Amino acid sequence: MRFALSVPPFTDPATIVSLARQAEANGWDGFFLWDHLRFELDLDVHDAWVLLGAIASQTSRIRIGTMITPLSRRRPWVIAKHLTTLDHLSGGRVTLGVGLGEPPQRDFADLGDEASPTVRAAMLDEGLEVLAGLLAGDRVDFHGAHLDVAAGLRPPPIQRPRIPIWVGGVAPHRRPLERARRWDGFIPIADSPFLRPDDLASYVGPHPRDGWDLVAQWPDGISPDDFAAAGATWLVKSVWPGDEGWLGELQALASTPPA
Repeated sequence: MRFALSVPPFTDPATIVSLARQAEANGWDGFFLWDHLRFELDLDVHDAWVLLGAIASQTSRIRIGTMITPLSRRRPWVIAKHLTTLDHLSGGRVTLGVGLGEPPQRDFADLGDEASPTVRAAMLDEGLEVLAGLLAGDRVDFHGAHLDVAAGLRPPPIQRPRIPIWVGGVAPHRRPLERARRWDGFIPIADSPFLRPDDLASYVGPHPRDGWDLVAQWPDGISPDDFAAAGATWLVKSVWPGDEGWLGELQALASTPPA
């Protein structure tokens, strides 16, 4: 079992980088950033990708990435270049989390981006096909409803055959899980109460193959062994940035071992 923090970068950037250093020093295995332009709350929202570059240069072991990037508003070839550069900078420690993104009005429609979840899901599927080919170092020839691409990129990432891709989706919907089975892992997202181990096992079912990650939210009071028995390979702690004292709670998590 591995343990990660999922962090909203809604405070001073230097504080986020410091949290990553603390988390690595205290035995956490992953440090992932929310990827937003705006949020429901009146908070300062900083760019996840710039912060990940700083975190990569100041850590040496911990796995880093986004949790999650809404691929529908990103050009896949730009994300491929971001990921490749970050993979080289970090020495091969990057994982990409993708999904539809939230909230649809404030973080999408208000900025002129597509708000419909159905359309964004189709754009996500197309973007993943293109992105995976580029990350594998291949020339991509793809024609879809939303993308028309004929290109290749150099250099390839350090990680081969490519950088891992985890798909996030709201439980208990089945479509995100079906999408995730085609990639490298699944991040089931549930409102409180979080999925307990038995519910997680029932929802996800058997892993599609060896090496496929199940990245579960880790509520207080439940043993990692119970989640491992349910098939989880990663446990993630996070905080809700609207709660009073959320930053102090994050600092407390990063300053202590995960289990």
